[in-house]
Amino acid sequence: MNIIAELEKEQARQTDLPDMSPGDSVKVHYRVREGSRERIQVFEGIVLQIRRGQGVRDMFTVRRVSGGIGVERIFPCDSPKIENVEIVRRGRVRRARLYYLRDRLGKKAKVKEARRTAAEEQAAVQAREARRAKRTERRAASRDKVATPPGEQAQRS
Repeated sequence: MNIIAELEKEQARQTDLPDMSPGDSVKVHYRVREGSRERIQVFEGIVLQIRRGQGVRDMFTVRRVSGGIGVERIFPCDSPKIENVEIVRRGRVRRARLYYLRDRLGKKAKVKEARRTAAEEQAAVQAREARRAKRTERRAASRDKVATPPGEQAQRS
């Protein structure tokens, strides 16, 4: 078995984060160490992007405006320092990366709220999980294809 994959599986987050998407307003409860003390700091803002990596390389970027200055923070999804992520409200956007919000101020920087029923929300979660499963199957198949020597592949055909 691949050693890196085993290490990533050990370090993976035991509890899953909520199913968030770009445009959602979230509160990230993050454990901060100051000297010998440790406390939980809440970072509230809009999710600009979610970078899907393989294994523990998933990250999400949260942006908030504090005192007229935009502050962005990148959180690794599997970080043990993340205590909790609360979704305050769902946003309706048409892009996967919301970098255009950096140039906007005031009301123009707002994201419209998505209004879904509980059934629609559940259907969206199931569809997303099905897409993820399909993607992992494709990746596994392509890894298997790359792992076989070219001579063996010609014999199978």
